[in-house]
Amino acid sequence: MKITRHVFIACLLAGTQAEAAQLDVSKFNETEVQLLDQSKPDSNGKTFAAGTILNAPVSKVCAILQAYEDYPSFMPNTAKAKVARQPDESALVDFTLNLPLGKVKKYRLKMMPKASPATCYLSWKLQPWEGLKQEETIADTSGYWDLTTVAGNPNKTVVKYQVFTDPGPVPMGLGWIVDSMSKDSIPKMMDALRNKLR
Repeated sequence: MKITRHVFIACLLAGTQAEAAQLDVSKFNETEVQLLDQSKPDSNGKTFAAGTILNAPVSKVCAILQAYEDYPSFMPNTAKAKVARQPDESALVDFTLNLPLGKVKKYRLKMMPKASPATCYLSWKLQPWEGLKQEETIADTSGYWDLTTVAGNPNKTVVKYQVFTDPGPVPMGLGWIVDSMSKDSIPKMMDALRNKLR
């Protein structure tokens, strides 16, 4: 099953920018992750969108995604997540990533949830973190999780995920860092989330 999923992803990434305009919800299923490269040629960063169906109700998936301190259990490369809950239900989360070759990146996100019984929307945006040197952090990141109930089945969730990542200046030969933080990690993240729901 995993081989099929990875071939499916590779085919989507090989498409043109026009073909990668948006995810096709009708092709979402419970064993594959639809992954599209939506990066703009003139952008410093990369934008990826992904989608799948999870075999759990929206409320359960939403609860896991808002348990920020537990992100190291299913987010690839995430070593630490320190959470400061805010009065408006948002949270400031300090993340530490352990990347290949001993690279470590730190950054702070503002996590902003909006939930109802049948939907959950969780967006994030990079926030200043004083004291970090440029090489210790990233230039920018933002994105969202968008969860909705599968029509006719409240025990299944349609998952849409989008992330933009700009790592900032990348030394020659280390361009893989961007993919490691986004494209390469997204299928692993979805698999880990799926396993967490079992």
